[in-house]
Amino acid sequence: MKRTLRNLIGSLSVILAVFILFAFVVPQDQKVSGAWAVPAKYKSMKNNQKGDAATGKMLYAKHCKSCHGGTGLGDGPKAGSLKTKINSLKDSKFQAQSDGEIYFKSFVGRDEMPNFEKKIVDEDERWAIVNFTRTLK
Repeated sequence: MKRTLRNLIGSLSVILAVFILFAFVVPQDQKVSGAWAVPAKYKSMKNNQKGDAATGKMLYAKHCKSCHGGTGLGDGPKAGSLKTKINSLKDSKFQAQSDGEIYFKSFVGRDEMPNFEKKIVDEDERWAIVNFTRTLK
């Protein structure tokens, strides 16, 4: 009887230790980002590089892929460490935005989405990334 009780207590201790360990190992829920306030000048901004997605693909791989993932699903290696969930670039809501809205969100950024205005200074390269994100449907 004593041996059975010790085994039971030992087993419960192991189970409790596993639950405690998983509380620290399993990623916590990420919050969903709120709506973006995109200035009117960006909403009506015109893309002067329509069609250039090849350059955009290369730049996306360099600057965006680590968070947004190779196919734009928001599953890059850094995505899990963020407090905010990254939305899919394939999503119809994302694709329904104007090019200027995508430009603003991609290069001006906010919160955990960094500002890339000093990293990607060339306008044509910025538009090339916007064009590439359009191919991620």
